[in-house]
Amino acid sequence: MRIIYRSDISPDIDSVIDVYNSSGISRPTWDRERIEKMYVNSNLVLTAWDDGKLVGVARSLTDYCYCCYLSDLAIRKEYQKSGLGRKLIELTKEEIGEETALILLSAPGAMEYYPKVRFEKIENGFLIRRKR
Repeated sequence: MRIIYRSDISPDIDSVIDVYNSSGISRPTWDRERIEKMYVNSNLVLTAWDDGKLVGVARSLTDYCYCCYLSDLAIRKEYQKSGLGRKLIELTKEEIGEETALILLSAPGAMEYYPKVRFEKIENGFLIRRKR
């Protein structure tokens, strides 16, 4: 397995949907148009490729100077626990710089993962949930 990481392209939406479905991440993959809007409106997308096949994605929104919201971290099931997620987080941190806080909302099933990759659990957040 020779993984190539890229920050200079936005992946094909069907490939993203395939990664989401494989990874177990909960996203509206039945709504291709919505997934496409998610990527069109994101300003930092890092991808992992194995022989031309998309195997991982980290999608963020950032101002590159104060905060970055890591909205999606998805790795194909068969590539999980191989360090791809950790590497995509590391590359995200490199892109945003040390002055920028990296923030995320964890899926319930990933709550134990993020402390392992040096995220600090915080208690001072608030949320207005989406309707759909």
